[in-house]
Amino acid sequence: MRHPTILWRGDQSGHCELIDQTLLPGELRYLELHDQEAMWDAIKRLAVRGAPAIGVAAAFGVLLGMKGQAEVDGPGFGARLEQVCAYLASSRPTAVNLFWALERMKARDRREADRPVAERHRALFDEAQAILREDKETCDQLGRHGAELVRDGDVLLTHCNAGALATAGSGTALSVMFAAKERGLRFEVFVDETRPLLQGARLTAWELMQAEIPATLICDNMAPWAMKQRGISRIFVGADRIAANGDAANKIGTYGVAVAAKAHDVPFYVVAPSSTFDLSLATGAEIPIEEREPEEVTEGFGRRTAPAGCAVWSPAFDVTPAELITGIVTEKGLIQPVGQAQVARILGS
Repeated sequence: MRHPTILWRGDQSGHCELIDQTLLPGELRYLELHDQEAMWDAIKRLAVRGAPAIGVAAAFGVLLGMKGQAEVDGPGFGARLEQVCAYLASSRPTAVNLFWALERMKARDRREADRPVAERHRALFDEAQAILREDKETCDQLGRHGAELVRDGDVLLTHCNAGALATAGSGTALSVMFAAKERGLRFEVFVDETRPLLQGARLTAWELMQAEIPATLICDNMAPWAMKQRGISRIFVGADRIAANGDAANKIGTYGVAVAAKAHDVPFYVVAPSSTFDLSLATGAEIPIEEREPEEVTEGFGRRTAPAGCAVWSPAFDVTPAELITGIVTEKGLIQPVGQAQVARILGS
């Protein structure tokens, strides 16, 4: 992708810039974020979204929250860091990369606790930059491993957006497609629109068209029929949190795609970095599921489409059980079959 999703300008006293994804595809605009409140808002309202990108955003949010703290005493610095991380953690509950990045920033500070505060501040900056750099490298590895599953002439399907916009690099599920194209493979992609916020229509279709990959947009409820009528041969999706047994939470609608894939004998792959695994959770039943405001359903994009006062249930994610997942592509290799033993073997301790 020509436009980086998220980047940092300057040194520790600098600022974050990220694409406001709520405006795509109509307008490509970068937001300049100068404080932790602005980052919290960007994460909450999905200006930045996608588990890996949220992780990078969280790390940069810590830097924004710690600006001006280089001269405080050691205990004060640590207390402020805890406060900033707790605040950012309250933005969204499901994407584990948010909490992973915040814990990683705190762990880095604990390792530097005996150093002067100015050095601790610099260490946080270095850690955030490392998270950004490693995410780019991980995306490339995901693409290489996943492209080995694509065959010439395939008809692929994806749900939501797991491309460059969801990461600091080339994406997760879409990185597979970008890598497959670089290998000279010919294929086409069916893109679920992804109700209610249309990440597939607004973001994935836009990314695939930029990459000149043949893409066809369909409504979410067309996916099973596309499997039957249009010869879908493989499905690739991302994930926001994966339990120790391989159950995977992803954007709402993914579970239905997996059920239909099983019925039509279509391989269903999840593509996610190891940082998206939450091995503290035994199964997907323990994954917290964010519920969004009803207006996203009843008044999506500013136009009312349901009666005023209509009751709404709007979970942002669902959980696909491991038995419906053919394999999970990670930067460390393919987890197949999907289960606790194989997850532990591939990811290691």
